[in-house]
Amino acid sequence: MKLWEKAPAKINLTLDVIGKRDDGYHEVEMIMTMIDLADRLSFEDIDENRIILESNSGIVPNDERNLIYKAAQILKTKYQIERGVHIVLEKNIPVAAGLAGGSSDAAAALRGLNRLWNLNLTEVELMKAGEEIGSDVPFCIVRGTALATGRGEKIKKLPPAPPGWAILAKLPIGVSTADVYGALKLEEIKEHPKTNQMIQAIEQQDFLQMSGLLANVLEEVTFRLYPEVKQLKEQLQQFGADGVLMSGSGPTVFALTNKESKMKRIYNGLRGFCKEVYAVRLLR
Repeated sequence: MKLWEKAPAKINLTLDVIGKRDDGYHEVEMIMTMIDLADRLSFEDIDENRIILESNSGIVPNDERNLIYKAAQILKTKYQIERGVHIVLEKNIPVAAGLAGGSSDAAAALRGLNRLWNLNLTEVELMKAGEEIGSDVPFCIVRGTALATGRGEKIKKLPPAPPGWAILAKLPIGVSTADVYGALKLEEIKEHPKTNQMIQAIEQQDFLQMSGLLANVLEEVTFRLYPEVKQLKEQLQQFGADGVLMSGSGPTVFALTNKESKMKRIYNGLRGFCKEVYAVRLLR
């Protein structure tokens, strides 16, 4: 039997850090939504009792360092699965881009293997397994639009984001999330995102208000470590988008608009400035 799962990328509409936890993680409060840029995974039973992972990417590892492999290993061990699986990853989301590509792949692996191995796990059980892999994985299990708190694993579903376009630009650099969080000084955060107002804008399907409330406290840190990301954001702002923000810890910066003509203008303008540019819809 062969199964497929899509693994959509996410963007942060808000990202706030409100404290440091005893376990070393940061206490976060962020609103995330998914976009129509996705990896694709296929799953197939094999006779050998092992995990085989292949991908079309020369960048991502195909062993236990990969979060897909990790997800399969967790389910195999926890539920004593004595069967093997061949997983093929079609990688479309840029790597180390602040778009949760690896986390979404892991979530897709948990969903796909839940079906392939007839485990009948609930969404909550899958989210619990996802917590062992990474903080963004529970959100990627739930998908849609949601408020994430704790270290990112506590998820409250929200209505879908109002329809519109996201134009993403990624510089040819990798940003270490650990380095960015490590360099963050909580007392130096000048302004925190207006999380409740953002939720209200989404509930009211007010695209312009939502775009005007985009905020990410990690921007200043990433801009300091990687000034070219700041330059990219300034370039995007000049194209007249409704809102511009860095996603996650970067380096991807995105612009929002609900007008197709403006989307095309921003996309074409960016193409001369940045090699990796994507124009995608916000997922409903």
